[in-house]
Amino acid sequence: MVSRAWQLLILLAFLLPPRLASAAEAHWPQVLTLGTASEGGTYYAYGEGLARLLTRELSIPVVARPTGGPIDNIKLLETGEIQLAFVTQGVALQAWNAGAAWTGGRQYRNMRAMFAMYDTPFQFQVLSDSPIQSFAEFAGKRIGVGPEGGTTAAYFPEFLKALKMEATLVHGDWAELAEKSVARSIDALAVGAGVPAPMLIDIERKAKVRYLPLTRQEIATLRLTMPELSASVVAAGSYPTLRRRYDTVGLFNFAVAHKDLPDDLVTAVVDTVFANNERMVEFHPAAAETIPSNITRNNFIPLHGGAVSWYRSRLTPGVVNAD
Repeated sequence: MVSRAWQLLILLAFLLPPRLASAAEAHWPQVLTLGTASEGGTYYAYGEGLARLLTRELSIPVVARPTGGPIDNIKLLETGEIQLAFVTQGVALQAWNAGAAWTGGRQYRNMRAMFAMYDTPFQFQVLSDSPIQSFAEFAGKRIGVGPEGGTTAAYFPEFLKALKMEATLVHGDWAELAEKSVARSIDALAVGAGVPAPMLIDIERKAKVRYLPLTRQEIATLRLTMPELSASVVAAGSYPTLRRRYDTVGLFNFAVAHKDLPDDLVTAVVDTVFANNERMVEFHPAAAETIPSNITRNNFIPLHGGAVSWYRSRLTPGVVNAD
């Protein structure tokens, strides 16, 4: 169900002052909708800020739409209900190849990459007095994994399968799951999100916590099973209670556009993002990784023609053809 807040944002988009009431170019859409994720997650904070930035700089209303995450975003992009979206490379790979049950055997191929966002490390948090001391002890526990359309909900079951474990998965908005963690109605949170993840910060304001790293063997097993995963590190100090580097696995995130969006519009989006990196970091610190060279972290999503034009004009190394 579409939230009332999002409905209000759509209404406001059409009631903006005349300067923003129509697209800057006649062939651009009148409004752009950006698929993010649920409140409390990194996509949500990053997307809210990006929508405001693009609205101001491009003179076209851009509305950030809360969703369940990458799976929902890819489905909505495929039908044209949204025009811009955030995806993790792993879920995008599942969609492109119809390689997961959620695709129903359908290939989702309307997405085109615009720019790399940031790494998504998988992070595992428990309250400090929890008896759980390692990832292996998640077996049989109640683990919050976010919305059903999100990256964690898609990948955590595969983690358990690869490591020959079973657990009870609890879905919901990240803000809701954060409350359940503090209330001890779930045993732990498994979170795939840019650092620092807002919901984990929120829990630290209310309770003492610990972060459970993966062992070297667990990391090796997961990466052998799912080659799209990369080794990932959360730096010490990223969270108030994280005193040591945190070794885990992760997936890189990308902002994608529908393939039919005008090239010059996508070029303008990419240019705006990179010209305003300091502003992006204000929206969320993870945007420090939103830099042109990270587009080479993309190893299969075709670039949108407008993005190709931007990277070629800047002589960015490693750029591939659009299709």
